[in-house]
Amino acid sequence: MLRTPAWANTWTVLRAVAAALITAAIIAQADATIGGAISGGRDVGTTIANFFSFFTILSNVLSVIVLAWAVAWFWSRGRAKSSPEPRVLGIALASVTTYMVITGIVYNTLLRGIPLPQGSTVPWSNEVLHVVGPLFLLADLFLGPRRRCLGWGAIGAVLGFPLVWVIYTMVRGPLVTNPGTGAPYWYPYPFLDPHSATTGGYLGVVAYIVGIAVGIAVVAGVVIAVGRVRGKPHRDARTPVPAPAESQPRA
Repeated sequence: MLRTPAWANTWTVLRAVAAALITAAIIAQADATIGGAISGGRDVGTTIANFFSFFTILSNVLSVIVLAWAVAWFWSRGRAKSSPEPRVLGIALASVTTYMVITGIVYNTLLRGIPLPQGSTVPWSNEVLHVVGPLFLLADLFLGPRRRCLGWGAIGAVLGFPLVWVIYTMVRGPLVTNPGTGAPYWYPYPFLDPHSATTGGYLGVVAYIVGIAVGIAVVAGVVIAVGRVRGKPHRDARTPVPAPAESQPRA
């Protein structure tokens, strides 16, 4: 069923719906965050930069872009043939699937219980960004059409963005004044903040970074493994298998 044109059309529509829902959630949360900064007299420019420095937000933005790309590819080219998605699109889908699954795991295991200022979070948007979106990308791994079989080297490509993000976060953190508290530093998550009781200093931060990096690599490996299984060509049972060359009758 998953290889039929009807299923490919149906799932492509679902990808478009998911992209639209995630976009709406990002916009709703951005509106609440920026609006709160304006009403509270906080620095708006820093607030916007901080908003787009969260791995959750960036992962969801990338998911919207990649899902829209997959939809556009299918309706413009993929619909007319049964070939797998382009390799670069396959890597992009593997990447955002990994990032969204990690987002869901980290939020629901480490961050969900942390209290936030009243009114700073849009509840439905928060659930879409941290639960619904990750679950859809996980489902897409198993149900999405035309999945490409990628080589194991794609794990390195998947790790590229998180590595850049961590470097950016740790370099930027001590250079930014927290617009909410006035502290001379700002980090998007407690486990990256060397001043937090969660980490107890830079060694604690390094431990968290290493642990999460290993988690990302493991999830990326699983994502690519599933893609390799699903992307292998299969033979229709009704198609006769040609006899080996040596058994063919000779003229």
